[in-house]
Amino acid sequence: MSNLTHGDKVVLIGTGAVGSSYAFALMNQGICNELVLIDLNIEKTVGDVMDLNHGVVYSPTSLKISSGTYQDCKDAAIVVICAGVAQKPGETRLDLVNKNLNIFEAIVKSVMDTGFNGIFLVATNPVDILAYATWKFSGLPKERVIGSGTILDSARFRYLLSEEYDISPNSVHAYIIGEHGDSELAVWSSANISGKLIAPLLTDERKEEIFVQVRDAAYAIIESKGATYYGIAMGLARITKAILQDEEVVLPVGSLLDGEYGHTDIYVGVPTVINRSGRKDIVELPLDEDEQAKLANSVKTLKEIQSPYWNSYKGVNNHVSNNL
Repeated sequence: MSNLTHGDKVVLIGTGAVGSSYAFALMNQGICNELVLIDLNIEKTVGDVMDLNHGVVYSPTSLKISSGTYQDCKDAAIVVICAGVAQKPGETRLDLVNKNLNIFEAIVKSVMDTGFNGIFLVATNPVDILAYATWKFSGLPKERVIGSGTILDSARFRYLLSEEYDISPNSVHAYIIGEHGDSELAVWSSANISGKLIAPLLTDERKEEIFVQVRDAAYAIIESKGATYYGIAMGLARITKAILQDEEVVLPVGSLLDGEYGHTDIYVGVPTVINRSGRKDIVELPLDEDEQAKLANSVKTLKEIQSPYWNSYKGVNNHVSNNL
């Protein structure tokens, strides 16, 4: 960690619905002491900064919020990327690959050109593929590029189970892993309420109903109001807090698999120990045969989309080396 940028300055790139909600969550919780907002829509960013600053007096801690440029990334502890083309009704997260890879190449290069020496946190969809691209484009160690992964999916899962049993979601311990998208899977085999396994209490039909609600939640929200942003903003704030406060906490974020769960060279959502250096370790849950097969399918789904696109980028980015 010694060569990482110290302090708790956060730079947010992309101030759309997700980005601005994340900024509001950071301010509300007093997670950092400096926040810089960057967006192509400079006028909106200036307005966001004014609006947020008018709430600082009620924030738990003193906080400096400003609009800026990529040069502000030079001394940032964390750069959070929320920029990109948003998911539209009827569109899957994987449909966004081609549009957002081009955007990300330019963003990551601009950040790294400043001498940035911190941690990337990626939220833009398809987040698993774009976290992988950020890792490749940046040349940073895998520990310092984190995707939002299945932090939101797992929160949705825990919430629905808490409703099922009329108990606080904080007492529900359950994970969604794999792609943040249609091929994700629920790890029912270890889902529990304070140690008591949940799976034996539910019929297969009910478990499937709950999982489908989790998996398809984004589609329902997008159909209803156009976009999802509050839930993911809270998830991003939680990851940021875990990094800046060196929490050593386990969160289901997007991590590069390097043999864990039997897979390599792919970012997926898995329980991961997070501290001030970024990702510390991946926690390998004991999966049953069905869950192993579903995870393998999720990895295959992502690689089938990722590989052809990434192969076409190799010629442009063959100067990038990854310090593993």
